[in-house]
Amino acid sequence: MPRKLISSGSQFETAYGYSRAVVDGEWVFVSGTTGFNYQTMTIVEDAGAQTEQCFANIKSVLAQCGATLADLVRVRYLIVDGAELPRCQPVIERHLGAIRPAATMMVCGLLDPRMKIEIEVTAKRAAA
Repeated sequence: MPRKLISSGSQFETAYGYSRAVVDGEWVFVSGTTGFNYQTMTIVEDAGAQTEQCFANIKSVLAQCGATLADLVRVRYLIVDGAELPRCQPVIERHLGAIRPAATMMVCGLLDPRMKIEIEVTAKRAAA
């Protein structure tokens, strides 16, 4: 299967030269995904709500790639303020508590000061 690029139509993808996801054989690489609603290009302030939107965005792109959260093998969390983790953790647990991919969490700055969390995932689809 040839490499396939997936776009959400976000202005960020064009401006910064990346794809929302890349499918390469059984592998799906999803770019760092923030709490923006990519349809309206809006973002709410609450870190927990941003985390929920991150997962909605990730689920949407995984579906376009023929994958689901159950296919995740790796997740990276980038959070701006560790004090926000208690708002994000229940959302993360609800979506990934049973799946338990390998994970890394870092506290760092993000491009837009409204962003409180960014999530990057890698999935491996079952061989057809």
